[in-house]
Amino acid sequence: MIDTATKIAAGLERAFVAQGFAEPNVEALRAAADVSLRTLYKYTPSRGEMVLAALEHRHARYIAHVFDDLPSPGPAALESVIIKIGEWMSQEAERGCLFHAAVAASPRDARLHDLLRRHKSDVAKRAAIAADLADRENDIAVIIEGLTQSWPLLQNEAVTSTLSLARLLRR
Repeated sequence: MIDTATKIAAGLERAFVAQGFAEPNVEALRAAADVSLRTLYKYTPSRGEMVLAALEHRHARYIAHVFDDLPSPGPAALESVIIKIGEWMSQEAERGCLFHAAVAASPRDARLHDLLRRHKSDVAKRAAIAADLADRENDIAVIIEGLTQSWPLLQNEAVTSTLSLARLLRR
């Protein structure tokens, strides 16, 4: 059984993925979270808090999906990370990165900018450690960001290109 905060965050995440950040009204968000309006506001007292809760939940799911059960650190682990990101994009983010979409919807929200930075930094750091290339974290960040940003246009071809670029890091 999941706790109420997780249930709410999961429902909000689903609503924002399906409808974007501008469209769903509070009633739609409440229905997606499957709680009363009072409970929704108890855990997320504003729309901004709802967005943050959804993105924090998504971050945790993404990290688990991409970084659980990797091979030993090295080239195979980095390839696995890239393939798992491609799977995530295919299954969870066909229209692109939800974190970037949130910032685009509220460009002046410093908390969203901070969360975006933290998410991308965490992914790059974990990928660099998995690749056994801690000194190439920025290069890996750019390669992975290229994959997530090009996914809506290139889809699986973006994964193939990303794998090719990742192999160049070892040279």
